[in-house]
Amino acid sequence: MERRPSAPRENKMGVQPVGKLLAGMAIPMMISMLVQAFYNIVDSIFVAQLSEDALNAVSLAFPLQNLMIAFGAGTAVGINALLSRSLGEKNQAMADRAANTGIFLSLCSFVVFALIGIFLSRPFFEVQAAGEPVIVEYGTQYATICLGLSIGIFSQFCFERLLQSTGRTTLAMVTQLTGAIINIIMDPILIFGLLGAPRMEVAGAAAATVMGQIIAAALAVFMNFRFNPDVNIRLREIRWNGKVAGEIYRVGLPSIVMQSIGSVMVFGMNKILFGFTKTATAVFGAYFKLQSFVFMPVFGLNNGMVPIVAYNFGAARMDRVKRTVKLAVCAAICIMAFGLAVFQLFPETLLGFFDASEEMLRIGSVALRIISISFLLAGFCIIAGSVCQAIGNPFYSLIVAVARQLVVLLPVAWLLSQTGQLELVWVAFPVAELMSLTLSAVFLRRTIRSAEARVGAVQAEQLPPQEA
Repeated sequence: MERRPSAPRENKMGVQPVGKLLAGMAIPMMISMLVQAFYNIVDSIFVAQLSEDALNAVSLAFPLQNLMIAFGAGTAVGINALLSRSLGEKNQAMADRAANTGIFLSLCSFVVFALIGIFLSRPFFEVQAAGEPVIVEYGTQYATICLGLSIGIFSQFCFERLLQSTGRTTLAMVTQLTGAIINIIMDPILIFGLLGAPRMEVAGAAAATVMGQIIAAALAVFMNFRFNPDVNIRLREIRWNGKVAGEIYRVGLPSIVMQSIGSVMVFGMNKILFGFTKTATAVFGAYFKLQSFVFMPVFGLNNGMVPIVAYNFGAARMDRVKRTVKLAVCAAICIMAFGLAVFQLFPETLLGFFDASEEMLRIGSVALRIISISFLLAGFCIIAGSVCQAIGNPFYSLIVAVARQLVVLLPVAWLLSQTGQLELVWVAFPVAELMSLTLSAVFLRRTIRSAEARVGAVQAEQLPPQEA
């Protein structure tokens, strides 16, 4: 299974007008991310119809799932940045090595998380929900299936990013939509035992999820071999390459750590909230599902922006880099402003999707209004962090993530919980985001200046002596 090398040609990321290019690459990803958000929330909507304990189990599984996603997405970010930059530099050999080594790394990640899911799911839930045997049992079933059969999600991340890295975001959208639609269709069938299927309850939600992921991954593999001539995938080259792996994780590791920190934050918040009432943890889980409708389109915008920035930085076109960043920041802020308005005006309606009890509505309405204040600030921070990663300063993003979630958010939430007032705990989110905004602005400015200096130095070296 091998593709014939094609003749090099100019990639659209270096020649198409920036506004049209960003829209063309980002909009398909934003649509697919919205569908991803929809199918993520469908799990919880159907599971909530079983019981609040079932909803809690799926919510408490988030740290494990997020850790898995962190490794898959973080590795894909590294592949994306290295591959796009190599194409911008006209270095086809490195682009191919990035793709083939990235596939190998993704498969290794699957093996690790399959073992975690099989052997550590139950102890994980027993630590979080001691004394709640129903939650522990539901959660163990859900996590064991999602992690044990995670080859779909790791392969999907990898092969979809190969499409995105070369500008084929519409094809990546098709694979994501396919997986999402399969999940949405199979959720009620497997959860409630419809159409002759066995009633699997929470395990059915997990089974529907992995089924969609595996089919989407298979389609993404086909798309790359059939429609992506910019990358040459060869079975004999899908192996360990220390130099390439080091470069992938130089960019990807901070992203992995950043998202993994999210797992630590959610685990810590769940422990704090469980001290008030288990309904508070259900609210927090519902919030995370709901906020994905706001954040996922921004992540889609992000995914469309990163290869453009990386490619044009590799091609020494800083004018296009800065134009792309400005447009992406403006679009992200607009999306977040819309999300803020919805959360402020309709919190009860949003929580109603989860069959919320009166107590859940009372706690959740306050929570959604307070936390959503941070949305406007978060849009800029997401874009700024990805620009730093794409240009080659990933540790700036890591510093921001650690400071936001571990240095500020969790300690502030714990301190406010000591007042005995649950409402104050939610204030930790806008406080943390304000700090994140300050650091992100400083680091983005430094990154752009550093990139301009590096491009200027390269251009000076390439000039004839009399012109330099």
